[in-house]
Amino acid sequence: MAEPRVDAWTDGACKGNPGPGGWGVLLRQGPHEKSLHGGEPETTNNRMELMAVIQALRALKRRCVVTVHTDSAYVQKGMTEWLPNWKRRDWRTADRKPVKNADLWRTLDELAAGHELHWRWVKGHAGDPGNERADALANLGVEDPQGVRAA
Repeated sequence: MAEPRVDAWTDGACKGNPGPGGWGVLLRQGPHEKSLHGGEPETTNNRMELMAVIQALRALKRRCVVTVHTDSAYVQKGMTEWLPNWKRRDWRTADRKPVKNADLWRTLDELAAGHELHWRWVKGHAGDPGNERADALANLGVEDPQGVRAA
């Protein structure tokens, strides 16, 4: 049986950086949709962008072909360009400094290994319906940071 194809729109938000933050996810497989959001009282925008993708992948019950739509160049480039070098250098950047958010990058790397991922960067706040929904969910997470919630 073919692996299910899923589109995941993910977004992070932060009021202040650092400050209260939220993440949002819209998952779509054919006609089925699932929305998730959550947040943390003291975090950064980049951590929330990473958490959005982590929570999207955690929500999947089996191996899928996933197209991740993100407006975060940090997440997209991290996963497609920087990650192999970080791992080769024992989670250090090219200038030998520790990778920021390494805990979340490691988690995302582990979760990503269970799926076939395709990364699609989308311009934020530019009318992409999935990105707009993920943004609204991330803002819900800022206001209601009690953990993973289906919206």
